[in-house]
Amino acid sequence: MSSEVVTRFAPSPTGYLHIGGARTALFNWLYARGRGGKFLLRIEDTDRERSTPEATAAILKGMDWLGLNHDGEVISQFDRADRHAEVALQLLAKGKAYKCFSTQEEIQAFRDAAQAEKRSTLFRSPWRDADPASHPDAPYVVRIKAPLDGATVIHDQVQGDVTIRNDQLDDMILLRSDGTPVYMLAVVVDDHDMGVTHVIRGDDHLNNAARQMMIYTAMGWTVPIWAHIPLIHGPDGKKLSKRHGALGVEEYQAMGYPAAGMRNYLTRLGWSHGDDEFFTDAQAKDWFDLPGIGKSPARLDFKKLENLCGQHLAITEDAALLQELLAYRDVTDQPKLPENKLLQLQEALPFLKTSAKTFPQLLEKAEFALTERPISPDEKAAKNLDDVSRGILKELTPHLQNASWSRDDLEGAANQFAEAKGIKFGKLAGPLRAALAGRSVTPSVFDMMLVLGREESIARLTDAAA
Repeated sequence: MSSEVVTRFAPSPTGYLHIGGARTALFNWLYARGRGGKFLLRIEDTDRERSTPEATAAILKGMDWLGLNHDGEVISQFDRADRHAEVALQLLAKGKAYKCFSTQEEIQAFRDAAQAEKRSTLFRSPWRDADPASHPDAPYVVRIKAPLDGATVIHDQVQGDVTIRNDQLDDMILLRSDGTPVYMLAVVVDDHDMGVTHVIRGDDHLNNAARQMMIYTAMGWTVPIWAHIPLIHGPDGKKLSKRHGALGVEEYQAMGYPAAGMRNYLTRLGWSHGDDEFFTDAQAKDWFDLPGIGKSPARLDFKKLENLCGQHLAITEDAALLQELLAYRDVTDQPKLPENKLLQLQEALPFLKTSAKTFPQLLEKAEFALTERPISPDEKAAKNLDDVSRGILKELTPHLQNASWSRDDLEGAANQFAEAKGIKFGKLAGPLRAALAGRSVTPSVFDMMLVLGREESIARLTDAAA
């Protein structure tokens, strides 16, 4: 085996990309990327009734949004069925597997008798050591010969050493009677053929590892390094389900969380590096390691997610942020922005991004730049536009109009005016917010004026004072 690290994400395309699956993909991506290795994607689409092309597309879209790029082509497990069957036949030829002709009725009768006699109900096939000359001309399955004594030890990077007694392992079916391979065989053959060195997956697969190791051992293949990660629970400590809210990655995108914040949060969910909460992708790739993964389930915490997203918005470059903001508007079916509004939004980003945690919050603060005249003030803002306030705006407007439209000049003109009137600047701020944005909570009035420009700002003030 080469020393290059190869990880994989292998989802079943039966629905959207679940948040737990997204974190598994992220851990595999970080582990490979941090070591200059490969991160592969395999779609486990052998369940033909439940697998759909739409679900595969949803998984790819979710990974794309999260920025988890994979190496090489997407591999379809179903397309490799012939190769899986070939390995089962090789095991048969080596005497490591056997043909079992037991019918469903016979297996059930065995189990019923075992139960009545309080013996293990693990099926022991009478065909395991039968002479091939005694084989009937009848349908059969191919079973692996499980070790009968001793123990199998799963050396797990997260769970530690997990020991399973071999007398608890049955002779697992490899090929069904119609010649199709089972999932457990397909996974091992695919991981081996793809050169996967580290299998990082949910701990609901931990018991599968012991059964999969039988195939690795029988074929003389190198067993990969295992890391079975605990599942994600809801804030109440129960297994994540619909009642906890969003489950699919695309729902988080539609809720307006930036991808970088989501990556940071999901990385930190069940893994830690000292006390670090906020970190960049580069730091995550550098720091991420399997011993840092906790043994107990992590709990989803939307408040923490929001706080991290806010910190990521603040440090994202404006051009990249604008692209992601527009993608968010697209997925939430918001109208395309005209060129002039786009430019104003871009200009406003430096001060908008430092006080928002999600895209809806950012767009709410950007409303002053996205709206058109005439401005309709909301209920709270309208209270700041009584007769007295309108009179003040009427007097103030010419002073601002004559200023040189730089921040210092605009602030100077407003402060001088307030001083001359014997009022505090705060008395001007409410009416200015209402006139410029139609809201009572907005960015700084001077930031808004600079983005809107002289003509638009004066027009809004004049409208409000009328």
